[in-house]
Amino acid sequence: MTARVALARASAAATGLAALASCTGGVVDGGTYAATIAGQRLSLVVSSSDATRQRGLGGVKEIAADGGMIFVFPDCRMRGFWMKDCLTDMDIVYLDALGYVTAVHTMRKEPPKRADESDFAYEERLPRYSSVLPSQFVIELRPGRAAELGVRTQQKVELDRDALVAAAR
Repeated sequence: MTARVALARASAAATGLAALASCTGGVVDGGTYAATIAGQRLSLVVSSSDATRQRGLGGVKEIAADGGMIFVFPDCRMRGFWMKDCLTDMDIVYLDALGYVTAVHTMRKEPPKRADESDFAYEERLPRYSSVLPSQFVIELRPGRAAELGVRTQQKVELDRDALVAAAR
């Protein structure tokens, strides 16, 4: 075990919350990012391009307990997500550029776009879930998972920031 991994494990034990990048290979859009949060191993799909960020988890019927998605942006700014084309509730965790949690929400699925509804009207009726403060990373998990893991605002999530940001487009 490397000193870095040992330090990360100690930090996770001390804070109850850590995310560690997989040491194998680089982070790529559409690939997976191995993470550990509060001692639980997760496999998060990487969304680091406009195309994958726009699609997100839209169309997904179920999120595995050890799954989810990590959105990576090239900059840190105010963000807002919605539940366009989403078929299941999900938790959203916003992180700033240093990995501190800025906001946690449970987003609720919305009724799908009706046949007589314009795209504009559909999008306008969807609630937005705010990052509250500028964020650069966003993690989506199955509903209730953030609470199970004890995720709270102002907690630090250890990320391989350089590897993630290198993948952002």
